[in-house]
Amino acid sequence: MAMMAKMRSLAPWFIITVGGLFVLFMILSDSRITDIMMQRDNNIGVVNGEEISYQEFANLLEQYRQFQVNQTGQDLTDDQIASLRETVWQNLVNQKLVTRKINDWGLEVSDDEVKDALLGPNPPASVTQYFIDSTGAFNRQAYEAAIFNPENKQAIIQVEDQVRSELLQSKLQSFINASIVVSEEDVKQKFIDDNIKMDANYVLVDANTINDSLIEVADNDIEQYYNENKSNYEIKPSRKVKYVLFREEASASDSSGIRKNLEEIITKLDVDTSSFKTYVEIYSDQPYTKDTLSISRIAPGAQSPIIEANPGDIVGPLVTNEGYAVYRLIDKLRGNEETVRASHILIQAGDDPNNDSLAMAIYNRITSGGEDFAAVAKEVSADPGSGSKGGDLGWFGKGAMVKEFEEAAFGGRIGVIQKPVKSQFGWHIIKTTGKTRNDFVLEKIVNQIEPSMTTMDELFNNAGDFAFLAEEDGFEKVAGELDYDIVETTNFREDSRTVPGLGSNRSLIVFAFDNSIGSISSVFKVAAGYVVCMVSSIDDGGYRPLDEVRTAIENIVKREKKKEKTLSIAQDIYSKVVASADIMGAKEVNPTAKVASVQNFSTSGIVQNLGRDYAFVKQAYKMNLNEISEPFIGTKGSYIIEVTRKDGFDSTAFSIQKNTIRENLLTQKRNSLFNSWLTELKENSDIEDKRHLWYQ
Repeated sequence: MAMMAKMRSLAPWFIITVGGLFVLFMILSDSRITDIMMQRDNNIGVVNGEEISYQEFANLLEQYRQFQVNQTGQDLTDDQIASLRETVWQNLVNQKLVTRKINDWGLEVSDDEVKDALLGPNPPASVTQYFIDSTGAFNRQAYEAAIFNPENKQAIIQVEDQVRSELLQSKLQSFINASIVVSEEDVKQKFIDDNIKMDANYVLVDANTINDSLIEVADNDIEQYYNENKSNYEIKPSRKVKYVLFREEASASDSSGIRKNLEEIITKLDVDTSSFKTYVEIYSDQPYTKDTLSISRIAPGAQSPIIEANPGDIVGPLVTNEGYAVYRLIDKLRGNEETVRASHILIQAGDDPNNDSLAMAIYNRITSGGEDFAAVAKEVSADPGSGSKGGDLGWFGKGAMVKEFEEAAFGGRIGVIQKPVKSQFGWHIIKTTGKTRNDFVLEKIVNQIEPSMTTMDELFNNAGDFAFLAEEDGFEKVAGELDYDIVETTNFREDSRTVPGLGSNRSLIVFAFDNSIGSISSVFKVAAGYVVCMVSSIDDGGYRPLDEVRTAIENIVKREKKKEKTLSIAQDIYSKVVASADIMGAKEVNPTAKVASVQNFSTSGIVQNLGRDYAFVKQAYKMNLNEISEPFIGTKGSYIIEVTRKDGFDSTAFSIQKNTIRENLLTQKRNSLFNSWLTELKENSDIEDKRHLWYQ
């Protein structure tokens, strides 16, 4: 924070220079410019033979970054920059592919089409959005004045290019979507799904009621299922890497430096007439607040010093869960509720009837035997969180603990060890160590304990040294000599968004798939720090072998055979209940059958207590009221159903809604088709991603 104060006193020209370099750093963060500039290839990727230069990518990345900064008012973190790089890359690849297809298909937009779009009755929203008046209406007069103003010539050229691009995109989508048809039957079915509800009685012979011993699954059954459903067992190519992580953590020097800076601030506060708020605004990582807090809402590391302080005192620097903090205690106020601090030793009840005796024995060790409470807590307490701290639970208010514990803690005298109290967690030996009704009015300066640039440079250098030595002498050998931990990931695929254990880093994934076993990476930046990887496993994919999935397939086939068996049972029930026209009596015919009713279900597929079962709802819709269906197989087993209510088809409502339904279905199909087309286009294209050569 002292650095921030010094920067405010620098000459304006230097601030501007540093600011410019900072933006450049954010964009080129982790970019190995020195290494790359020594190479002839200045490309970051290739799409179907078309090269993408580093400059093109970096310029687009900066545009996206600047847009997000303008939207949020905040610059991006390293993780956000990494995510943005991936977004920009995907969008740039899509743009190249789409542009190539537009050219291949000879799609063009004439100057007259651009003119008609701009001057027609409905100009593009991407342009008119800048000419909305205070009432929210489009100001046509201001719009045309801007278009025909000669001073705006260059801006209008850019607008025309933008509109031309939008029209081309629209033509491309129209070209792709030309084959889409929404039939009258599609529209009608959608109306039925959304509007017609039914009630029904049903008999279910559940497949789960069929004993396994009644079902025989032969080897050829398993083999046939495997061959017919082989795509379900496809394994896509995957990789594993072993890695050494150089974790991003503040060093002892970083921590002591932050503490020293705060100590200097406290010294200044003793002699400076400026307000504490002024110092917060200059030096704190958190904005200024003046809070009135109960002691339980104050960071644990600061509670005791603040209780002991007097109004006006400066307290700190203290290590808290927020970092180093300096507090100014403005006042102590009488609060509405009491807060207590307590320690306990937990003896779990379990199934041992003698645990109450054990609890008393431990209680006697402390009260009669004179043993130290904290030492005994560390030795025997079943609560590992408080046990490691000598039983200390910190400060808490009412409602934070179970009733029995709360009554003992709030009712106990300070320093007095109480006899064991039983709760749902076991036996507690409780010592109340503090009580207060005060609330505390506080201001604070907080400095997060973060690694300095010096520490980060040292980590990066250590990682770089390891990568160099590992390349020379072997990854595992050097890691062992330097006492570095090696971790191996689980399998990840080329389309994975993250590397297991390391998080998002697209360049690392590309490295793993572009190299052979034993290849050692340069240094990559990940959320936790810096990492050096070695490709440790390559799985080229294929299909899981039958022996590996045999048990799973056997269970699937067995269930299908059970469902077939339920059909014969349901047919027997049907033959006996259809004569009486009362399927609710099916239970008397076969006690294993389930008889129930469902209400208000539709043909969309979801049925109360049965889940999604299209066979059930389709059968119900085509039946007449009070008609008993013949048995049929559904998701859970075999059914017999009787529809007791069905909404009629409202022809008038359908006539009113059908055009809207048709347009909605068309939109859904268009979006789905275009996305599928683009995905297939990418899969069938030759895309070379070289970002890992530029970004860590």
